[in-house]
Amino acid sequence: MEQYEGKSIFKGTAIGRILFYSKGQQQVKREKIDDAEAEIKRYEEAKGKAIEQLGALYDKALAEVGEANAAIFEVHQMMLDDDDYNDSIYNIIRNDGVNAEFAVATTGDNFARMFADMDDEYFKARSADVKDISERVIGVLSGKNMDGELGDEPVIIVAEDLAPSETVQMDKTKLLAFVTRLGSSNSHTAILARTMNIPALIGVDIKEEWDGKMAIVDGKEGLFFVDPDADTLESYFAKRKEEEEARELLSQLKGQPDETKDGKHIHLYANIGSVADVANVLANDAAGIGLFRSEFLYLEKDDYPTEEEQFQVYKTVAQNMAGRKVVIRTLDIGADKQVDYFNMEHEDNPAMGYRAIRICLDRVEIFKTQLRALYRASAFGTISIMFPMIISVDEVRKIKKICEEVRAELDDNGITYGEVELGIMIETPAAVMISDLLANEVDFFSIGTNDLTQYTLAIDRQNPKLDNIYDSHHPAVLRMIEQVIKNGHAGGCWVGICGELGADVTLTEQFIKMGIDELSVSPTFVLPVRKAIRESSSN
Repeated sequence: MEQYEGKSIFKGTAIGRILFYSKGQQQVKREKIDDAEAEIKRYEEAKGKAIEQLGALYDKALAEVGEANAAIFEVHQMMLDDDDYNDSIYNIIRNDGVNAEFAVATTGDNFARMFADMDDEYFKARSADVKDISERVIGVLSGKNMDGELGDEPVIIVAEDLAPSETVQMDKTKLLAFVTRLGSSNSHTAILARTMNIPALIGVDIKEEWDGKMAIVDGKEGLFFVDPDADTLESYFAKRKEEEEARELLSQLKGQPDETKDGKHIHLYANIGSVADVANVLANDAAGIGLFRSEFLYLEKDDYPTEEEQFQVYKTVAQNMAGRKVVIRTLDIGADKQVDYFNMEHEDNPAMGYRAIRICLDRVEIFKTQLRALYRASAFGTISIMFPMIISVDEVRKIKKICEEVRAELDDNGITYGEVELGIMIETPAAVMISDLLANEVDFFSIGTNDLTQYTLAIDRQNPKLDNIYDSHHPAVLRMIEQVIKNGHAGGCWVGICGELGADVTLTEQFIKMGIDELSVSPTFVLPVRKAIRESSSN
């Protein structure tokens, strides 16, 4: 038996045989061609087929993992139509007189290296995307099957790395777990693994000779066993059975109140990124939506979404939630979420730069367009609006003035709207320290623990080299949360948590004792958190 350690992306136990998944990067040969224009035409046909495949993958991902997670395939389609990418391929074919496969492979390598060498984390991540689209075109040119067949038996996929397209096109009924050497917890594939509830480990020193061997993935402890002995197998079969029984018990919590043992009610909501995610919210019995990441409406398009487009999305979510609270966060572009058509300048430190509410207060018409859509949608449900990245009272007052102007415009046009709570995200130390002042300006606080931890500890949460010291349980972070709750309540605000700590059941009772009013988590964590609430006391 061999035992290895990795970093867990999604908890759970998987037992099965290993399929060593090789990208099968073709050994692309350099071949001389006589007719460059015919070869370019051959490339164009392959590119068109690749774009069709990506369109089919988008539809498949949309149905399985939601619009936000499917958006990467639209990005890949756009990348294949990029002028610089295509011009490079044309030039290599014409100038060097070589085959399309070689031109695509060379261009893919060059562009991937260029992105990988950039300082900006967003652009670094595009390196893998360029490799992915290039491999797809080469696959079409060489007649390679790109449908992700896994065989008849459910398997544990072991790979150097996995591109989003490879992950999504695999048959989920045949997929037990992912184990890769490369990748990060913030990669598209990691996000998809969590969305699909598939145990996954990264950072494992993989070996191709494992192919076909029995293995165990322990997503809780970050362990990977190859050729486990009989005792280890028996132990993990028992553990897996316990997990299945626990899931069954959790399902019995549907319809049960989110109340502590001593009767304190906690509002248990869910985080979403698209209309498609609402089905998961309802299936997991969340009481509302505590964070709708509206920026995905912008990330999925190649131009600014119109007021009408946004209104239809917000209205649909509000109607589907049938009167239950829907908290929608205004545009949070910037940092690791870049949008080309915003034409923002390169920043050395984008996480602390021109982002979120700073863009909205600078580009007021974009902000007003979103606010008009939100207020219009509020006539069809219970919508609250939340503003991210706040650091001052002055910002909040400017926001409220703009909201007044939007309501006045709607009144002038005879457009009805509902009662809308206004709240802010507390995700900067500055907002924590003046939370007593901010509480006098808004209806609620939602603590974004991901960024709050990052800024408090001065640690880039996307830098894997710092994972070992990134501590969301740091006493400074927990003291800040307690201070925000205390100041919020003193000023008449309800206070929630919408960051990942909200789903940390080891802290649920502590948050309740602090006085938290609401927890908003990924839909799949609603029932585990409900269980933790019902086992907790508020005193």
